[in-house]
Amino acid sequence: MHGNERVAAVFDQLADLLEIEDANPFRVRAYRNAARTVRALGRELSELRAEGRDLTTLPGIGKDLAEKIVEILDTGTTEALEELHRRVPAGLEDLLQVPGLGPKRVRALHAALAIDNLAGLREAAQAGRLRELGGFGAKTEQTILEAIAARRTEERRHLLVDAERQAEPLAAHLRDLAGVKQVVVAGSYRRGRETVGDLDVLVTARRGSAVMERFVGYPRVERVVSKGPTRSTVLLAGGLQVDLRLLPERAFGAALHYFTGSKAHNIQIRRLAQRQQLKINEYGVFRGDDRLTGKTEKSVFKAVGLPWIAPELREDGGEIDAAREGRLPRLVERRQLRGDLHVHSRNGDGRNTPAELASAARDAGLRYLAMTDRPPRTAGGIDTRRLRRQWGRIDVLNEELEGVTLLKGVEVEILRDGGLDLPDGLLADADLVVGVVCEDFGLNRARQTERILRAMDNPWFTVLAHPTGRLLLECDPYDMDVARVVRHAAERGCFLELNSQPRRLDLADVYCRMARDEGVLLVIDSDAREVNEIDYLRYGVQQARRGWLEAAHVANTRPLTALRKLIAAMRP
Repeated sequence: MHGNERVAAVFDQLADLLEIEDANPFRVRAYRNAARTVRALGRELSELRAEGRDLTTLPGIGKDLAEKIVEILDTGTTEALEELHRRVPAGLEDLLQVPGLGPKRVRALHAALAIDNLAGLREAAQAGRLRELGGFGAKTEQTILEAIAARRTEERRHLLVDAERQAEPLAAHLRDLAGVKQVVVAGSYRRGRETVGDLDVLVTARRGSAVMERFVGYPRVERVVSKGPTRSTVLLAGGLQVDLRLLPERAFGAALHYFTGSKAHNIQIRRLAQRQQLKINEYGVFRGDDRLTGKTEKSVFKAVGLPWIAPELREDGGEIDAAREGRLPRLVERRQLRGDLHVHSRNGDGRNTPAELASAARDAGLRYLAMTDRPPRTAGGIDTRRLRRQWGRIDVLNEELEGVTLLKGVEVEILRDGGLDLPDGLLADADLVVGVVCEDFGLNRARQTERILRAMDNPWFTVLAHPTGRLLLECDPYDMDVARVVRHAAERGCFLELNSQPRRLDLADVYCRMARDEGVLLVIDSDAREVNEIDYLRYGVQQARRGWLEAAHVANTRPLTALRKLIAAMRP
């Protein structure tokens, strides 16, 4: 692991171990925010340091954190982390790798049951001892056992965003070599899957180009698994495997189709070809021994009588029949988004002012942006006066802004009984209301479903945010009847969110398609906590494309006047 990712990983470890020790929450949050800042940087910290840049000018990085960054860059770790390693039992860090077990739960397991390693956790779960603790039950025990059994498999998968941070610099590194013509990262990465197992990189180049030497000599390669004249395999920092294939131009399209997959899609295409006495493989399209085509993907599809099919659709989900019958969707594109309805400013748990977020949104091509901060809790309850003051400032700011409009939104917690944690009198004055499930994830299917349905029945409810609550590779969705929720949204007329945070991408593609088929409008939101995260919208768009969504199926592709009419129609 190198550079920025190493620094961020150390800060994450510091935060996790401090939380296990029940340290000051502000200190924990400082490390988590620092990790986010480092991952979002567009440049390597080592470069900024070499230029003499004052690291304390980075968001959320004070003198102490800046010193730790330098220490990590120099040594790969920091004394603060090493001291925590000495204090915290080593096995507790392994427990953090089990999906659904965060630092607080690990601390509870250790304090109540003296569990300090995976073997002890498995033994306690098998014996039914976990359910003795608050927040744990029989289902949780079973989930933990399944997670432990699947741990090795899960460790081989990487979030799409993490794969991208490895794939794009590597592709650029290869493109910079003289003689290289085409570089495409194929596989599940190209299809936009939420998680990626490994990367398949396809390259064409002039004869004599030192592509393989360039590939295996890439600075972030940790181990060369194999090296040959047309194929090599390496492991990058973090364990991501990359296979590179050097191809003749005449076969590039066929190989691109083959290695993009999915396997199920490719099987259906081959069967279609066989019915026409054709053979399709990674080398081309053949009739007998005669090679017909293969230079472009479009020519491969055309050979079997189909138009080109977008990679996001290639999951054997009906795309071939749709292509044959001229029913392929005109998939939504990032440029079609007019606004973002779920953003947090520093008045809540974000980092930037509404004005800064508005400016960033305008630069990103958006025309409206909803500030959806949650009012803070005080000793006397929820501070609604602070939220009203923010709304007043938004009115003033809108008089000054050009090219973008701020909407007065609010994120409201869906309570255990389905009520909302803010009064209707306040919600009625908001431009839109974003409902979220923040706790009680372990309710049974019936209670969780009814809870959400009741919340959606509130007359001021606008959007159900990150509807299933999943965190990829960390936390499974909570148990609810998604079909009932989708149908209820259709009856109620409210929106479901497709949350673009790379660790959520919630809704899953299958539920996006279900919502489309039921006539429910989705909103693609960034859930940004800082200006750079508005760019996360592109991940949401790719997920929407996997769900067969067109621009008409996404509410925030509409102009603000049309969006306001949709929201008004939901209200009394």
